[in-house]
Amino acid sequence: MKKQKIRVLIVDDSAVVRQTLSDILSSDPDIEVMATASDPFIAVERIRSEVPDVITLDVEMPRMDGITFLKKIMSQHPIPVVMCSSLTEHGAETTLKAMEYGAVEIIQKPKLGVQQFLKESKIRIVDAVKSASVAKLSKLVAHRTPIAVAPKLTADAVIPKATNSQAMIRTTEKILVVGASTGGTEALRVFLEAFPADAPGIVIVQHMPEHFTASFAQRLNSLCKISVKEAENNDSVIRGRALIAPGNKHTLLKRSGARYFVEVKDGPLVCRHRPSVDVLFRSASRYAGKNAVGVIMTGMGDDGARGMKEMKDAGAYNIAQDEESSVVFGMPKEAIKMGGVDKILPLNKLAMESLRACNE
Repeated sequence: MKKQKIRVLIVDDSAVVRQTLSDILSSDPDIEVMATASDPFIAVERIRSEVPDVITLDVEMPRMDGITFLKKIMSQHPIPVVMCSSLTEHGAETTLKAMEYGAVEIIQKPKLGVQQFLKESKIRIVDAVKSASVAKLSKLVAHRTPIAVAPKLTADAVIPKATNSQAMIRTTEKILVVGASTGGTEALRVFLEAFPADAPGIVIVQHMPEHFTASFAQRLNSLCKISVKEAENNDSVIRGRALIAPGNKHTLLKRSGARYFVEVKDGPLVCRHRPSVDVLFRSASRYAGKNAVGVIMTGMGDDGARGMKEMKDAGAYNIAQDEESSVVFGMPKEAIKMGGVDKILPLNKLAMESLRACNE
């Protein structure tokens, strides 16, 4: 039986963006662009005749902005929505608000013109639509098919696998490393809000475009008892603070003596992502070993699965979010299949178990 394609409706006031997005998505054999619309009013007419599987939605449009349209969609006829936002600070903050209202993923507008959507952006755009198509909207708090664009690299491309654990066992505190993707923005809010002010140091990779992670960290910082910031190179991993990997940069856990810190660096896409959960988890296996507790949360694909198995082999304790509470059960499922997970729990119990493991 022939596999049904993912039908996408593109809503953007720019004709160039509509055409570029249409070309990118149509190039994937699993996706069909059913229609494009220059504003939400035209989009509504399209939806009346045919309901798409996914909508890509511009944030700033004339007549009706994307946020208002998103609210109407989610209240009247929920459809997975991928937000298309500019790279401004305001654009990032607005798009994160859209994630609260039920948007599934983010596509960033090009810096230097729409042709910059191509190459690595193409991977991100196609993956965002595929992730949205399988997302459980009811879990947004209110298998990915490989694309022949670039080779799927492993963490070897950024950090070599340790032959022997270089972690100090008795002279350093426990630390938490966390990976998430589709559905992770709200899942991380629930997770981090549950931690006390003196929680163990946390390093997080959430798949998110460049320039959005700073606004995301600021939002979480305003809601949580712990402090939350976008990671900068050489930031210390200390009690009461969570560091979020910046978009488009790999973030590694390192150690100097008894001090844990992060290294933020460029590098190729790993498991189709930058930042990559696998890169963070491998660095934790190498430099923290038994002192690490790993958490893998909702997300599409398998990023983090290999790294989590390496953590377990180095003595770490690992937890996965369960299928019921995940928006997309891809990443936790793959980590479980690979044998790297010690315990599977719903979202609302992940923080408690993480604290218990760190306090052992």
